[in-house]
Amino acid sequence: MNIAWQHFTPWSALAGGMLIGLAAALLILFNGRIAGISGIVGGLLRPRQGDLGWRIAFLAGLVGTPLLWQLWLALPAVRIDAGAPALVAAGLLVGVGVRYGAGCTSGHGVCGLSRWSPRSLAATCVFMAAGFLTVYLLRHL
Repeated sequence: MNIAWQHFTPWSALAGGMLIGLAAALLILFNGRIAGISGIVGGLLRPRQGDLGWRIAFLAGLVGTPLLWQLWLALPAVRIDAGAPALVAAGLLVGVGVRYGAGCTSGHGVCGLSRWSPRSLAATCVFMAAGFLTVYLLRHL
């Protein structure tokens, strides 16, 4: 693996991380909800009274922000080094992991760790280790 240091963007990465943290903090502060994407999308599939608006607004912001960014700067090119069967298998495995882990990377990794949740620490360690192992197995063996 080679790192293209000329394309390293620490300031935009820092700004993006700060915006993710701010959005998660505002959602829990004003709505009492965790900014876990799997839970937000799952709530759209079985909506409850008064629960639909904020979920749609959050997801609209998630999708709309790159579109706004594109007005000023070009988005990076997307390159996927896997075929459709591998992507389907990966999606299914992530879905199963989200169900067994009672949350996704954003819910546990961003929101859970910031609340010092031991369960989120364990979940984050497990999915990071699984990711490292998967990359190692697929790229080096």
